[in-house]
Amino acid sequence: MDWFLDGEDAAAVAALRHELTAYLRRHAAEGSEIDAAELVVAELLGNTVRHAAGPVWATVSWPGESPTLTVHDLGPGFDPGLLESAGSHSLDPLQESGRGLFLISQLAPTFEASVRESGGMAVSVVLPVARKRETSHDPPRRTTAALPSYDEARPEGGFGKESFLRALVVQLAQTLEFEHGPDAAERAVAQVGADVGGQMEEEFRRAEQIVGRMTPEQMGHCYTRLKHAIDGGFYVSEASDDRVVLGNTRCPFGDAVRRAPSLCRMTSSVFGGIGARNNDGPVTVLLEERIAVGDPGCRVVVRLRDDDPHGSAFGHRYLPPVD
Repeated sequence: MDWFLDGEDAAAVAALRHELTAYLRRHAAEGSEIDAAELVVAELLGNTVRHAAGPVWATVSWPGESPTLTVHDLGPGFDPGLLESAGSHSLDPLQESGRGLFLISQLAPTFEASVRESGGMAVSVVLPVARKRETSHDPPRRTTAALPSYDEARPEGGFGKESFLRALVVQLAQTLEFEHGPDAAERAVAQVGADVGGQMEEEFRRAEQIVGRMTPEQMGHCYTRLKHAIDGGFYVSEASDDRVVLGNTRCPFGDAVRRAPSLCRMTSSVFGGIGARNNDGPVTVLLEERIAVGDPGCRVVVRLRDDDPHGSAFGHRYLPPVD
């Protein structure tokens, strides 16, 4: 990463210091000495304000465990030999000219400076920050029934965003199920459904100007509206105080949902969460028919009166939020 700034512009130098520190925090491993690194950055950049008139170049290189910050300027510079004095404590840290060097030498693992042939200085410090370690994954490519399918390619070439995102979701659900089992895949999809469903409900409330608990009819409208927006074919066949029943002729994931039935938990979690937030007791969602498992359509029953122990055993139960 590279930056260019005017060494005489104190505001620009301060902004760069904050930007650099934020960058370090985003990529640092837990336990890194971020505060110490920020002090080193502040001292090093501060020197550009005090001693370098003109342009300044700052570069962060982070190919290994710790990043190296290098600052180039066209100022008068200083004797690189002072670094040895700073490190050996023979340089008086109370003197204005030596305080910054002393602090940097104590906080940075290494500190080097050189005089540029064209004038100015190049100062490099290794910051006391460690990068988060990454685990390498290099799985073999699975080509059987992989998405997106070739017939989804656009005439001008490549796959569109909709095809890509659908493939991404389905392949992720498949991989979760393959690596960790159906329960893990359904738990992950249910969590996503709970989060996304809450946002969809809030958008519906704003659009319809609904305040307070929704009626069963309004819940049915909310369900079909959000499903139609993502190209689902849902419709309400019943809305009463006891339940909301919906049918569906078209899954938003298309035929690809048959490869990842765990994605049905998205519908269950969205519908159940919205129902429970607008009900005075638990809600049970029964997925009675599912395109994902080979049924010609979907039939989803949102039970608003959770008084059937047998039905609850075969459905997904959702509790009202606790205030």
